[in-house]
Amino acid sequence: MKMLKVKRHALATQSCLLLLTLGFFPAPLAGETVYRAQGEMTGEVTSTSAIVQTRLTSVEENVDGDVPGAEGVARFEYAIDKDFTESRLTEWQSANAEDDFIVKAVLTDLQPGTRYFYRVHYGPTEDEATTGPACSFRTLQGAGGDEPVSFVVVTGMNYGSFHGIDRGFKGPRPDRADGYPALKTMLDMELDFFVGTGDNVYYDTRPKDTFAKTLPELRQKWHEQFVQSRYVELFRNVPTYWEKDDHDHRYNDCDCSGDRAPSSDLGIATFREQVPVVDPSDPEAKTYRTHRVNRDLQIWLVEGRDYRSPNRMPDGPEKTLWGAEQLAWLKRTLLESDATFKLLISPTPLVGPDDAYKIDNHTNHKGFRHEGREFFRWIVEHDLHRQGFYTVCGDRHWQYHSRDPLGIEEFSCGALVDENSRLGRLPGDPKSTDPDAEVHQFYTQSEPSGGFLRITVGPGTEPETGRAWFVFFDDLGEVLYETEKVRPVLEKR
Repeated sequence: MKMLKVKRHALATQSCLLLLTLGFFPAPLAGETVYRAQGEMTGEVTSTSAIVQTRLTSVEENVDGDVPGAEGVARFEYAIDKDFTESRLTEWQSANAEDDFIVKAVLTDLQPGTRYFYRVHYGPTEDEATTGPACSFRTLQGAGGDEPVSFVVVTGMNYGSFHGIDRGFKGPRPDRADGYPALKTMLDMELDFFVGTGDNVYYDTRPKDTFAKTLPELRQKWHEQFVQSRYVELFRNVPTYWEKDDHDHRYNDCDCSGDRAPSSDLGIATFREQVPVVDPSDPEAKTYRTHRVNRDLQIWLVEGRDYRSPNRMPDGPEKTLWGAEQLAWLKRTLLESDATFKLLISPTPLVGPDDAYKIDNHTNHKGFRHEGREFFRWIVEHDLHRQGFYTVCGDRHWQYHSRDPLGIEEFSCGALVDENSRLGRLPGDPKSTDPDAEVHQFYTQSEPSGGFLRITVGPGTEPETGRAWFVFFDDLGEVLYETEKVRPVLEKR
């Protein structure tokens, strides 16, 4: 099963063979120990399928800023009981430099709303394979399920800021080596899944002359991120959905144009390689998608970088952040949905307010505001804002709950990391995208801090109602703001 887009294989092979030649990624000989320093990860869980992933390494931890890979083999075993009786096995796959030693498999024919357990068999050869610890995930219930679901939405996982590589610390953290404190808070929650809205890594946070530009440098950013022990522990039992934004595509406020490194194609391919976001056997798989979670919830995960017009193009009907095909898909699937709550999870904001100087997103006057306003007018035309439609965004380094003048509400999850947080722009601020104070802001942080948004959706207290509960946490687990939405269950169209 191929792990990468075909068009990039030659580049990947050339880069990694060079590394092997130079001795950066020594492949283990028969009998040598192979590790999985980054643990396992599940992604794109549906009611009947999931993608599972591991990466074979030659070390157990971050060594001198990276986690070298190791050649070997791996396969996955999965079952509905933790003892793995009546389990199923995927085929053996090779872990090699071309794919950054990552092994992925798509598990199919699963049962909706069911807890599955899986573990990886791995080693330098099949005969020398050992077995990793049990991991788990729960499949989505689908439209017929009415059990509550709870998940978190995060952005701004800035490794360089947190570990003091490009900025100073914000006070002592005795457990800094374990990773971000917010992950510890999440570990104490019963979560159905985790959504990373982009800026999952930062290719451009170190001094400018050391920005990640080449394939090995881009990969290193993901290695150092996911080897942190709190990520390994969290993702062992909490499945993931991933979007990318500017910092994990190329650099701050980037688009696809220009020859500045890293290239857009390289950023796109590396994202698809490093996280379980698309079927690895399908190089044409889209990174925009929708998932029906249960009776009351459907989520949309959009792609904000691959199809956008140049940021500096004058705004107007021809300028697009999403691209015509994605926008048509988004409108069609929204109209088809009978979910009680419809959440558009976007890497970038649509309501704001945001900084006036930016030209990167749907709120910015010289950015993609025309497309954003037209989309919101379409939402109102179809009365979706009264049918449980909300936007949830990443990108902004502060938490807020805002309502657009047209009535659409937005929740910004804020930066995960304290060291990457700031205060936001308020309605009426002349330096904001809302100088006339047309946006109503229910909440914004009064002090900068890291944190995340937790959303719980399920049946309401009355028959035939659904309930969505939005809760903002700081990175130490303190509740900063919460609000509840209750509405009737929609009849099927």
